[in-house]
Parts: sequence; structure tokens; C-alpha cells
Amino acid sequence: MNALTGTGGMVRLILRRDRLVLPILVLWLGLLPAGFVSATEQLYPTAAEQLQYARTPGATPTFLALYGPMYDPGLAGIVVQRAGFVPVVMAVVTVIVMIRHTRAEEEAGRRELLGATVLGRGAAVAAALLVTAGASLAAGLLLAAGMTAQGLPVAGSIAFGGQIAAAGCLFAAVAAVTAQLAQSAAAARGAALALLGAAFVVRMASDVGGTGNGLSWLGWLSPLGWVQRVRPYAAERWWLFALIAAGTGALAWAAARLAARRDLGAGIWPQRPGAADAPSWLAGPFGLAWRLHSRPLYGWLAAFAALGAVYGGVAGGIEDMLRDSPGLRDIFTRMGGQAGLLDAYFSSSMNVLGLIASAYAVSAALRLRSEEASLHAEPLLATPVGRLRWAASHLTFTLAGPAAAMTVGGLVAGLVHGLDTGRVGDVLPRVLGAATAQVPAVWVIAALSVALFGLLPHWTGLSWAAVAAAAGITLFGAVLDLGQWLLDLSPFTHIPVLGVRDVSPTPFLGLLALTTMLMVIGMAGFRRRDLALG
Repeated sequence: MNALTGTGGMVRLILRRDRLVLPILVLWLGLLPAGFVSATEQLYPTAAEQLQYARTPGATPTFLALYGPMYDPGLAGIVVQRAGFVPVVMAVVTVIVMIRHTRAEEEAGRRELLGATVLGRGAAVAAALLVTAGASLAAGLLLAAGMTAQGLPVAGSIAFGGQIAAAGCLFAAVAAVTAQLAQSAAAARGAALALLGAAFVVRMASDVGGTGNGLSWLGWLSPLGWVQRVRPYAAERWWLFALIAAGTGALAWAAARLAARRDLGAGIWPQRPGAADAPSWLAGPFGLAWRLHSRPLYGWLAAFAALGAVYGGVAGGIEDMLRDSPGLRDIFTRMGGQAGLLDAYFSSSMNVLGLIASAYAVSAALRLRSEEASLHAEPLLATPVGRLRWAASHLTFTLAGPAAAMTVGGLVAGLVHGLDTGRVGDVLPRVLGAATAQVPAVWVIAALSVALFGLLPHWTGLSWAAVAAAAGITLFGAVLDLGQWLLDLSPFTHIPVLGVRDVSPTPFLGLLALTTMLMVIGMAGFRRRDLALG
């Protein structure tokens, strides 16, 4: 039997299972950047205003770190820069989809049942790669069509759409490899997202450090740097797509070879046997939850520490830029002075960390669903352990994990910038406060996942759509000039900006009340419903 036998049937199965969430994400990622064109044109209608933007806000360390450099000082260049985060989101989507339909299926035992039919060893990996690549290409085509329809050059629009597609395909292949290396879906997903995070940090260091420290060469070490250097609308480098395709093909080949070498359900990385004796506190539900959540938590904390170090180090370049550019200094004086600019920078940076923390919170909350679906919860709940006690052991990490991650990120960012400026006592509390202020908004999204788990367990995947919606509204809502009612749908809209005086506790209390209500609804639903197995 051929290794790819049954691939078509697996593709149809994946498309059926993801028939709602995946098309929504593709439409959102493909059409959202095209909406930037008219909004940007209204903000900067003339070529002179667009050039002024390219030389001032578009060149600040904040924008370079979050979105990357601007290669074209016109309307198209502004749109491409402001959509610089979209390839990263596309990569996250393809990683999650790839792990869901490969390693997670093996972990749940469903892949073994399918393997008893006429199904080749490589069919599952090939089908997941085809679906994720197809979704990436669909989003890229939608983006190219949307940009072309708004009167922008066809070649640049195709290159712009190619950026989205390339990022999705490349990191889908990365996830295909980690799915063969790790023995659990959580470890495979964590490894792939850690590689994505490392690529993002290297890209940030390249773009910010390249402005004065000669670090632009670092971008060639990051796959996101390859994607970014395609340079849509600015002498496009088409040959980079060949490099990305070669990298994707090599990773896909490696994944196929690894899948052929290992046993079903096993990973290439051997699992180390645990100690013969364990502490007494590991005997209960919390101890089990600690074993399941601790390693992913360590990885997230390390990632937040790295991002905090980058954000804190980048902040020092703002002062240098103001000192070297009198015109820019005058502009930022009108914006609130140097302190006002730093406050805006750290507010936006901590906002991004909050969005990332919400992804971690959702993954931790959905561990409840994965334990239930994989039949791990049923034998545990047959003991004197009650449902609420079991769920509470996991929800402890759902709530405390993001809070710890934001604290680490804010602490490192404030400490790095404080040591750089010699004002640790002044900077650290402000940045740490801006970081921890995001936690109630993160908890709302986590609580929504819990509510879905309790009421609609088979629809818990919509939790990721909530993360994507919050990210889209928070990052691009102002650019698209969305209505206030739509902006208010994101819990991050209600977090006060750093530097605002007389901060009211009302938004925080409202977010905490909403979190409590959703948690109670979710747990009440879980107590009343039957276990949703499989």
C-alpha cells in the first residue's frame, strides 16, 4: 500500500471538521488588510502626508518592532507595514490546525482507528499539509484580489498576498515536523509556537537594531524575515518565494521521513521515565494538572521573558531618535513629550503581550476539553473526585498562568529599560502596572472558553476565533476606523492606557464581573451535561 493512500479522504474529513472556523479565519486574514487601504487614505490623503508618516511614526522603534520596516513611503507601503502582524497570525493558525489533525488525533486514539482502514502511513500528514497550504493560499489570493480591487499595482498585491500564504505554508511544515518529534499534542504545539516566537524575536531585533546598530543581517536568520523581505510594492524580490518554497518542501520531506520511522502514537523524542517516588502533593487532581500544565507554562514564561527583554531594549532607541531628529522631537512633544511617547510605546507593547497571553489562556482552558475527549477524565471522575474539583485544578493554571506570564514580561521589560536609563525605580512600576492591567481582559477570553466547554463542548474551537477577533479589533480597529460599539467587543479596549491620570476601577471591575459570570455559567453547564467523549 502506498504511503499516501487515502489522502483524499483525509482531506475531506479535515475540511468537514473545520468547515466553520477555518473559512472564517481565512476570510478574516484575507480581507482585513485590504480594509486598511481606504482607512489609511482618509488619514493620509496626500503623498506629502504619507511621506511624513513614513519618516516619523512609521520609523519609530514601536512600529519597527511590532510591524517591521516600511519599504515604500506611499499608501501601499503604509498598508503593508500596518499588516505586518498578519503573517504571524496566519502562521499561528496553520500551526494549530496542523497539530490538531496530526499529533492530537494520535493522542486521542482516532488515528489508530483510521489506520485500520485503507490508509497510508503518510496520508494524515499529507492531508493536513494540503489543507493548511490551501487555506494559506486562499487567504493570500483574497488579499491580492482585495488590494488589486482598490487600485493598487497587481504585482505588489500578488507579492503581498504571497507573504501571507508563504508564512502559513512554512510554519505548517514546521508544525508537521514537531508533530513527529513530540509525543503529545501540547508539546508539539508548544515547540512549533516556540520556534515561531523565536523567529519573531529575531525579526524584531533585526528591524530595530538595523536602524543604527548594523543588525539587519539577523533578519536572514528568521523565516519571518524572509517573508518580510519580499517587499511588496517596492521592487519585489520574487526569488525569496523560491527560498521559502524550498524550506517548506524540505520540512515536509523531513516530516514524511520521520513519520515513516516512528511507531504510531510514539514520538522521535523519547519520553524520560519519571522518578520512582513522587511528592505527596502530586497525588491529587491539582498534582495531575501540574504535571500536564507545568512544562507548557515554563515555555510560555521563557517566551514572555524574551519578549519583555526585546521590548525593554527597544525602548531605549526612542530617546536616541528624539535626540538626533529635532523635527521628530517637536512632533512627539505635541503628542505628549518623550514621557508620553514611552507610555504609548509600553502600552501598545503590553497590549500585544496581553493578546499573546490570551492565546496561552485559551490553550490552558481547552486542556479540560482535550482531557475529556481523550477519555482521560472519565476514569478520574469515577473516583471520589468531583467535577468541579477536577475542573478547578485546570482553571487554576488558566487564570494564574497568564497572570504570571504578564508579570514576567512586564517585569523584564521594565527592568531592562530601567537599567538602560538608570531609572529603575520610576520605570519598573509603570511598565509592570501596564502589563498586569491586561490580565482582566485576558481572563475574559479564557472565561469564554470555559463557558463554551461547559455549554457547547464540541464548539470549543470557537475560542480561537475569539482570540483572533480580539487581536484584529485591538491591533487594527483604529486603522480601520471601526465603530465604538465594535471596538468595545474586545476586552482589551477597556484597559486604560499607561500615563492616563485618575484611572477608574470601573473597567477592571466590569471585566472581572464578566469573567466570573462566564466561569459560573461554564461550570454550571459542565455539572449538568453528560461527558462529551471523542
